[in-house]
Amino acid sequence: MLFRFYLNYQKTSQLVVLRTVTLARNFRRMAENENEAKLKLITKNLQEVIGMEKLKTVISERPLKLYWGTATTGKPHIAYFVPMTKIADFLKAECEVTILFADLHAYLDNLKAPWQLLEYRTKYYQAVIKAMLQSIDVPLDKLKFVRGSDYQLTKEYTLDVFKLSTVVTEHDCKKAGSEVVKQVQHPALSGLLYPGLQALDEEYLKVDAQFGGVDQRKIFTFSEKYLPQLGYAKRIHLMNPMVPGLTGAKMSSSEEESKIDLLDDEKTVKKKISKAFCEEGNITENGVLSFCKFVVYPIMELKGLKALTISRSEENGGNLEFTTYESLESTFEKKLLHPGDLKASVTEFLNTLLEPIRKIFSDPELKKLTQLAYPKPKKEKQQKGGGETRDITPARLDIRVGKVQSVKCHPDAESLFIEEIDVGEPLLRTVVSGLKPYMKEEELRDRLVVLLCNLKPQNMRGVKSQGMLLAASKTNMEGTREVTPLCPPSESQPGDVIYIEGYSHGEHGEPDEQLNPKKKIFETLKPDLHVSDKGLAEFNGHVMKSDRGNVTAKLFNAEIS
Repeated sequence: MLFRFYLNYQKTSQLVVLRTVTLARNFRRMAENENEAKLKLITKNLQEVIGMEKLKTVISERPLKLYWGTATTGKPHIAYFVPMTKIADFLKAECEVTILFADLHAYLDNLKAPWQLLEYRTKYYQAVIKAMLQSIDVPLDKLKFVRGSDYQLTKEYTLDVFKLSTVVTEHDCKKAGSEVVKQVQHPALSGLLYPGLQALDEEYLKVDAQFGGVDQRKIFTFSEKYLPQLGYAKRIHLMNPMVPGLTGAKMSSSEEESKIDLLDDEKTVKKKISKAFCEEGNITENGVLSFCKFVVYPIMELKGLKALTISRSEENGGNLEFTTYESLESTFEKKLLHPGDLKASVTEFLNTLLEPIRKIFSDPELKKLTQLAYPKPKKEKQQKGGGETRDITPARLDIRVGKVQSVKCHPDAESLFIEEIDVGEPLLRTVVSGLKPYMKEEELRDRLVVLLCNLKPQNMRGVKSQGMLLAASKTNMEGTREVTPLCPPSESQPGDVIYIEGYSHGEHGEPDEQLNPKKKIFETLKPDLHVSDKGLAEFNGHVMKSDRGNVTAKLFNAEIS
């Protein structure tokens, strides 16, 4: 009897142990499956992850802590919905998410946000990003919002900035910020500080990871290199792809035609979409399709929308529904979907998405905040007796391609050339330039140049000059001045109109017939004219171009005059 009881006890004990082991295995499998689901959510649609193994380890132990930061510079645009949808993914994966409004970064980046506007722009960003999150049903109570200046001005943070400055090199700072910080001929120290401050943010926000666009990769690798030298841990870095703009390049706050502002009205959205590049059958260079891939479909998934509906008349085949971006792209590539129909449907989708944000910002206080954060450009002083005033913008400049027909030395000035230039007018223009110390006559003769045509003609040592030949100039490391004319796009013709992207003629008014010297229009605009580190002629980040392409220069990081 006792022996039988013992046998039954043994069997029961073995069964309990077996069930316990099975339950443990099931719990472990469930935990592994849950962690895999979290990892999939966290990394969904990312272009790159640095620190994948550390990411797996952290989420297997506790919720991931991460932050996304945005410098409070130009107005947030529609592409900001890309990080917003990822923030929704992070929250679903039970991450602890901090949103950083990097106000000091905005100021340090070549004064993109002037000091007197800093507070207003930070408040604007807070309001508009919260409105965006509400429009896609992301709960704000699960997010932490932080302003950079709240901790970046502390004694501890400042001491770490000084410590960092003793180990980092100028080369690494310039390299790290090259894709993010505005590049100019003579960079201020503030732009070199920018990458180090962003690296320190990871430590002072006490996070495991930083999330941002792939354009920030160099700053992320800078952080991985230098934080350990201060005794701080490397962080995980999660990178989104960059969203192409409507004109094909990266969507940017500084390029008005490439992006849709979150507060653009319905007509403006329709106008910008209608002007976007969307060639029939072209799926590789298509601003509208890229927009669908990176913005429309992620938002549809987040809001539980099953398909993008393309409205068409019965005679054009009736409505189409696309449940995936791949099916939309395939149909467009086969030319079974017309660009006009795609644009119309994308316009309708975006206006529906933006309407709640417009409604929030119809509040008088938020309207006032918008005006304070982004005041209208200054105007000329009004003349006595009234009359219209006009913003001082590059649209007022009459810039054209010219071809130099002849060059000779000025008879009364050793440093001056006299050129006869064809700018597409019945008569050649006589132009006096100071290029003689920098190039030979034969180097300038028969050359295509860029000419500012609406300056008031001036006598220069007895010769009336009818324009300004625009050139790039800089002082090299040896202290020698270098000057070279700007280069129009290839295949340009005399008289081709040159304009600044975002300030095209017609929409922003026609060029002045003649610039009034007393108003100093060109002198006001000139400090923001420069050649980028990629050789592009720009005005405050906006490219100088014609319908044939971009204006360039052989000198990089140079002034334009």
